Amino acid sequence: MKTNNDKDIETSLTSLQGYIDISYDKLIEKLGPPSDNYDDYKSDAEWQIEFEDGTVATIYNYKDGKNYCGKDGLETKDIRDWHIGGHDKKIVEMVMGVLKS
Repeated sequence: MKTNNDKDIETSLTSLQGYIDISYDKLIEKLGPPSDNYDDYKSDAEWQIEFEDGTVATIYNYKDGKNYCGKDGLETKDIRDWHIGGHDKKIVEMVMGVLKS
């Protein structure tokens, strides 16, 4: 598995496939720092992952942080509701496997 910290990962046409409840700190522990290449209007952090078989995933918050909600939004470190993006539902189990190990 590679992340946005290892290489540029093409995630075009990915869409919401599921959700995960996990801390920002745990995401950093497992995946490293978030990407700096994402829609920072609706999201405050995003990770891109590419699995060995070429399957790609994104993990991101959506419309609940400071970037979208301003002063009423959550601090990134306090976000626990993360979206999992991909091309099909199988990506949710793949991501869960990495993050829950």
